[in-house]
Amino acid sequence: MAQGYDPDIIPQGAGGATNLGYDPKTGFALGNNARSKSDETEEDDAYNGDDASPEELDPMDEEEFRYTVKQAIDDSQTYIDSYLAPQREQAMSYYLAEPFGNEEDGRSQVVLTEVRDTVLAMIPSLLRIFTGGDKILEFVPKSAEDVDAAEQATDLINHIFYQDNPGFRILHDAIKDGLLLKTGILTWYKLDDEKVEHHSYSGLSREEAMFISQDSEVEIDEYEEETDLMTGVTLVEMKIRRIRKTPRYIVESVPPEQFLIDNEATSIDDAIYVARRKLATISELVAMGYPRDIIEMNAGTGGFEMNNEVITRNPADQSFFGITNTTDETTDKVFYVENYIKVDKDGDGIAELHKVCTVGNGAYILYDEVVDSVPFALLEPDPTPHTIFGQSIADQTMDLQLIKSSIMRNTLDSLAQSIHPRTVIVEGQVNIDDVLNVETGAVIRARAPGMVQPLTEPFVGQQALGVMGYLDEIKTQRTGISRASQGLDAEALQSTTRAAVQAQLSSSQERIEMIARLFADGIKRCFQGILKMVIQHQDKPKIIRLRNRFVPIDPRGWDASMDMIVNIALGRGSDEQRMVFLQGILAQQKELIANFGPYNPLVSLEQYRDTLAEITKLSGYMDPSKFFKEVSQEEVAAFMQQQAQNAQKAPDPATILAQVEAEKIKADIVISAAKQELERQKAAAQADLDRDKLYVDAMLRAAEIEAKYNTQVDMALIKGEVDRQRAEIQQMFKTAQGPAPTDFGGMQ
Repeated sequence: MAQGYDPDIIPQGAGGATNLGYDPKTGFALGNNARSKSDETEEDDAYNGDDASPEELDPMDEEEFRYTVKQAIDDSQTYIDSYLAPQREQAMSYYLAEPFGNEEDGRSQVVLTEVRDTVLAMIPSLLRIFTGGDKILEFVPKSAEDVDAAEQATDLINHIFYQDNPGFRILHDAIKDGLLLKTGILTWYKLDDEKVEHHSYSGLSREEAMFISQDSEVEIDEYEEETDLMTGVTLVEMKIRRIRKTPRYIVESVPPEQFLIDNEATSIDDAIYVARRKLATISELVAMGYPRDIIEMNAGTGGFEMNNEVITRNPADQSFFGITNTTDETTDKVFYVENYIKVDKDGDGIAELHKVCTVGNGAYILYDEVVDSVPFALLEPDPTPHTIFGQSIADQTMDLQLIKSSIMRNTLDSLAQSIHPRTVIVEGQVNIDDVLNVETGAVIRARAPGMVQPLTEPFVGQQALGVMGYLDEIKTQRTGISRASQGLDAEALQSTTRAAVQAQLSSSQERIEMIARLFADGIKRCFQGILKMVIQHQDKPKIIRLRNRFVPIDPRGWDASMDMIVNIALGRGSDEQRMVFLQGILAQQKELIANFGPYNPLVSLEQYRDTLAEITKLSGYMDPSKFFKEVSQEEVAAFMQQQAQNAQKAPDPATILAQVEAEKIKADIVISAAKQELERQKAAAQADLDRDKLYVDAMLRAAEIEAKYNTQVDMALIKGEVDRQRAEIQQMFKTAQGPAPTDFGGMQ
């Protein structure tokens, strides 16, 4: 909302004469382009006739224009504060579970929270619908040339909403206002952030100093020239101040009591008057560029500091509880209104949309500009046709909260009376102090039996439970919210078939989906307004961080009227069902690509990657780029070209086959040689083993002969003969076929 002060459009004087804007003869208020009879001419009479032409209209003077704006402010405030404000105050009181005002001393005063429970039960589903993905909206190109711009616009506007602004909280507040207070209101505007930098230069030439000073952001603080007498060269020393202004785009959820509109409007676009009123400090208005003396001269609060809606929502939010008795006048608050009014100020017969900023009770005009749109969007859960304001969820449940609270109070009273009944006594026969003593086991002194008796009343609250259940059914029919739809009624879910439970859940989701579709219209208007604002005010590329990379985006050449799709997850079912469905799609895509290639007419690699990304998001990872790279058509084409080049460089299949056959023959030769060597070693080992067995048998036989016949046998001779034969065989193997076989079990 940053704007400068133009003294040419601000009328002189304090402005606030009581009789300005009225015909002194008739006493009637003058409307748009109306004038006093004393000022009318014959041309005016002709204008009032049937043959009047727009060319005969006279432009409105500043005082008449000021009165027209003030009259619109007063009329809209009367409409909002008299008609809507009491309903919203009541809804907020029910949400906060404040007493109804019909409480009786000595009886239960419990207040149930039906309104709060219903609103809080609907908010999570609506927030998940809008914020479940990484992009709340996507812009749609109108032609092939707009594809890149649409993708960049999608990234930029989502970044502005979620990163530059607290997008989740903004949506939460607007949705909650809509469910509770009939209408959630979004607005957007631009602020210029100023950053001042100080720099000092020395040894500059005049040309260099001139080049620096020509920068529109530079202001020279000090400038000094010095000429060298020896060389005649002039050098410059200077100190400058560079003021960098960076546009910042703000999105806000407007408190409902600050929003004004004419009582005949059916939408924002066809409204003659729309405005936002608030109490702004003098410091805030001076920062916007308005002169402080004009603001102080026309200061006034307009009575808005005691707005009943604000007090109901937060009783501590009143001016006399804030910082009021301070010497700093810059924190004083004044009544500031940002008006958007359709009026024919220039007298051309066509009403233009003016943005008019006023201050004080007399609607002193600080700023006036012709604009092309109103920066407000409405979120309504139950709009009424042909009216601007519809019904809220609170309107549908406040009566149920009152009835259920009354039933609960009576039930508790009945329970209390049955547990602690009243006592009947015979006057004069009982000690009154003993009767009034409610201590357990206390003695009551009586002069005769039966002088003290309890007035027993049966508990009748059990019958009221059926009524409470019936009221819950009514709430379910009105809002779609029930215990079963929230997954809270375990007994009902366990004793009910899957189809019945699914039908009940679907019924609840249908109501939520309808509200989401209605809210989507308001969100769409908001994001289209943000896009138009960025295109109008962004004078250089904006650097944003996307997928862990800093990307420059230049919106100056975009089409502000491009279409948009709001991504709302309607009819999505459970996460498990979606996962199964996506995995089935992934299998089909994989089969098509494997059979028909990446350029088949049904599915591309980009679509295959998108399916993988959706599965990743559904698993809880919001950045699929950590797992799968983003695929573009250019990258796919380059990959396929590289594959084709590699195929051309590949050798002839016949050559490859011949090489394979040659290698196979070599392998067979090696295997055959290895087998022969193994057989040779096995034969040598077997021969050596047989020889060792003969040697062992000979030794045993020799021992047997010596024992039997007592005859000495020459064992050394036998061993020498065996070793000699073994050595000859080993030498034979070494000479004929290589290394001798291992000495398997040689005897010592």
